[in-house]
Amino acid sequence: MRTTLPIDDDVLDRARALSQKLGTPFRRVVNEALRAGLETVEAPTKMRRYRTQPHKMGLKAGKNLDNIQELLAQVEGEDFR
Repeated sequence: MRTTLPIDDDVLDRARALSQKLGTPFRRVVNEALRAGLETVEAPTKMRRYRTQPHKMGLKAGKNLDNIQELLAQVEGEDFR
């Protein structure tokens, strides 16, 4: 099938240079490049899993988790109660 489409000059130059280097027809180089590009676009993007490293933080001296209301009062102050 014959189609006309604009190709950027830098892409055209690279395709022509590759065609000469490999000794293959320009048309074949362009078709193979398009196939490879389409496979890349169609393939799902692999995302790296985000991981965090846990750190033992503990509580400051004099703080206790047994009574949450008391802990909040100590941390935020009595005005927030």
